[in-house]
Amino acid sequence: MKGDSFYATGRRKTAVARVWLRPGSGHIRVNKLDMMAYFHRDSLTMVVEQPLVIAGGSTVFDVEVYVHGGGKAAQAGAMRLGMSRALINFNPELKSVLRQGGFLTRDPREKERKKYGQPGARKRFQYSKR
Repeated sequence: MKGDSFYATGRRKTAVARVWLRPGSGHIRVNKLDMMAYFHRDSLTMVVEQPLVIAGGSTVFDVEVYVHGGGKAAQAGAMRLGMSRALINFNPELKSVLRQGGFLTRDPREKERKKYGQPGARKRFQYSKR
């Protein structure tokens, strides 16, 4: 993109978020929709806005995000990581603040695969003595 925009990628479970930060007035757009129109839940919008609030950039940047895969909660987590990484591209001094908040840790938890011959990842068929 242009020299005045900052890009980063965030991932969570199977969700991938591509995030661009640009100087602006604080609008967050997700897949060309307003953030509240996309997420519908205040808890998810709070998760997404956390890095900007900590860094003090909630009214300084316009955020454009393209996200796919996973569910809404995983997409919100991916956006949070992507926004944190983009903020570090903007100002490397924010790294320690974002690290202390836990926003730079990629959450490694993913769904475990189903095993063959069994009904689920961990569940086993009921044992029958007779």
